[in-house]
This record gives sequence, structure tokens and C-alpha cells, in this order.
Amino acid sequence: MVTYLDAQSAPLKNTGQIRLHGPEGFEAMRKACQLTARCLDELASIVAPGVTTNTIDRFVFEFGADQGALPATLNYRGYTKSSCTSINHVVCHGIPDDKPLREGDIVNIDVTYIVDGWHGDSSRMYPVGEIKRAAERLMEVTHESLMRGIAAVRPGARTGAIGAAIQTYAEAERCSVVRDFCGHGVGQLFHDAPNILHYGTPNEGVEMREGMIFTIEPMINLGRPHVKVLADGWTAVTRDRSLTAQYEHTVGVTNKGCEVFTLSPAGLFAPGLKLG
Repeated sequence: MVTYLDAQSAPLKNTGQIRLHGPEGFEAMRKACQLTARCLDELASIVAPGVTTNTIDRFVFEFGADQGALPATLNYRGYTKSSCTSINHVVCHGIPDDKPLREGDIVNIDVTYIVDGWHGDSSRMYPVGEIKRAAERLMEVTHESLMRGIAAVRPGARTGAIGAAIQTYAEAERCSVVRDFCGHGVGQLFHDAPNILHYGTPNEGVEMREGMIFTIEPMINLGRPHVKVLADGWTAVTRDRSLTAQYEHTVGVTNKGCEVFTLSPAGLFAPGLKLG
């Protein structure tokens, strides 16, 4: 049975219980998430052919350090980088290295900063130079999938409504939804209850209640949904090597719907795309 508890009295470990945050928690998350969003905004002018993902990773570390923030991924379960950079058929958890980005690549950059003990988690897709229409369309579908998932967030609904909204749209666009990874509760813990699946039916999952904070981060493939994790233990790729994309926001459930904490201050959440 799912239980909910006041986040202020909850232990700092994942117990499977769902934390309900008050105004103080929401304000702390705005601060952490906006720093992450500002970093991702800055990266829009850095991502280009010839730039290495290590260069991007160093920028993420230094940008956070200048603001007194630490990247949550650095030394997390042995991970040695400040960000994840997932290129083309890499679904998630791509490890930055010295290989330069190439014209036509698409790359997801995933950043989480810890600010005063709170985690701001978001990721975006970036086109590298001129990209093919198939890649552009995949990014459009993935962004719209995320936004439809967010639109399903409201108190009283179940988390399955988020997954149903994403799956229904993505599959209608002849794409597939990755099932191996999901969104998650976030706040003073990097990964917390509940898990947010990106597929399913509206009557599945836990009831959403005011004060819950979690990420929605659909990974959408042009090909089949199956993935495999490489020998490094982190990098997940599409089994059929089809192109994949992901966008991620952190949201908090309000009395009427939700607040998106990771909105781009510069309007660059989907750089290179003409939306709407």
C-alpha cells in the first residue's frame, strides 16, 4: 500500500513512501531547478561540430561551482562526470569523453545541480549544426510527448495518466517509448519514490497529490523500444541502433495542476526546433 508523508518529517533516504512538500520545498526546488535551466541555456551556444562532450562536462562543473552548486552525478555510484551526454542512438547515461561532436548529431545533455541540499534535474536535446529531418521530427515528437505528459499532472489523477498521454501520442507518430528507464521523485534525494512510467493506462500508478515533486523524462525511439547497457555499466543504447531522443522537466503537483520548475529562462528548452 502506498503511503504519503510530510517531507519535512521524512528521513533522508528512499523508503518507498511519497513525500509531500510544502511552500518551503517548492521554493528550494525553484532555486535548484532554475540554476540547472540556466546552465542548459548557456549550452545552446556551446554545442557545435568539433566540440567534445568533455568540454561540455567541464562547463557544467565550472558553471555550478561559480554558483556554489555541485553536480549530483559526480561520484554518484562511481560515475565520474558532471553530466550525461547521450548522442544519436544513446538512450541515456552517455559518458562525456574527448570524441568531438559531428555535424548532424543530436545530443541529450542531462544536468542535475545540488543547491542547498536540493536537486534540480533536467535534460534537453541539442542539434549539432544542420540535422536531418528525421532527427528533427523525432525531437519534436519527444518534446510534445513530454508536454502532453505534463498536461496530465493534477491532484486526484494517477501517475499512469502521464504515461498514457506520452505513449498514446508517441506511438501514433510511429515512434516507440523506452520502458527500461523512468521518471522519479526528486527533492532532497536525487532519486525517490514514486517511479513515473512513460507508458501505461490512466488508472495505473499512484494517486497524484498536492506537494509531490518528480521528473518526467520520456525517451522516444524512431525504431523499436528495446535498449541494452554497454560494458561500462552506464551507457544505454537502442538495440537496433535507431535514433533516440529525450527531454526532461522537474514538476511539482499543485492544487490545480503542476508547476514546472525547470522552465528555460531564455526560452531555449527546445533549441533549434520550431514548435507550435
